[in-house]
Amino acid sequence: MVWRRILVPSTTTMRELHGVLQLTMGWEGIHLFQFDIRAVQYGSFELFAENPDIPLSKFGFRMGDRFSYVYDMGDHWKHEIRVEDFKHTQPRKTYPLCTGGSGVCPPEDCGGYQGYLERKDEAKGYDAWMDLDIMSGFARELVETHDTGKKVSDFLTEEVEAVMERMKSREPFLEGRFSRRTVNQGFREGRHLQLMRQQIM
Repeated sequence: MVWRRILVPSTTTMRELHGVLQLTMGWEGIHLFQFDIRAVQYGSFELFAENPDIPLSKFGFRMGDRFSYVYDMGDHWKHEIRVEDFKHTQPRKTYPLCTGGSGVCPPEDCGGYQGYLERKDEAKGYDAWMDLDIMSGFARELVETHDTGKKVSDFLTEEVEAVMERMKSREPFLEGRFSRRTVNQGFREGRHLQLMRQQIM
């Protein structure tokens, strides 16, 4: 399960919330988005949705209210957003603020839920183990000839280079960790605003 808990001011617009969600989830903001609130859609104009420049305070949310956020209409990543609490802002804290989370978000353009699970299985499957065997043979060869003065490039074959490429492409599908610190650093640097603006251009 992938989840995040974030504190945002009630003045945050739906467009700004899109940028916040992009950063907290680890998306890149390159696809269309849409919020569904009480059967009204707000989001990318290409989807003929309502203008998302509306602050959260205008919706009169109560504790326990839920609405949905869909990112990337092809892969269709649907998020459930739940209003958990209302708090007073604290003078020494900056907002938005991520206070918790778990699970690494699937990478962009991986084929949706089904494609992500298939790639995740493949990243730990038979082919991955065979590639690991080839790389261990390559490493062994490097160690055995360490004192001969040969360069790494002398041992690089097309097969080894192909294996390196495959291993690199599997990395996003291997287990990783969610970092709240990294997300909050991104908020302080204003990266959520950059992600929000990508949809405006």
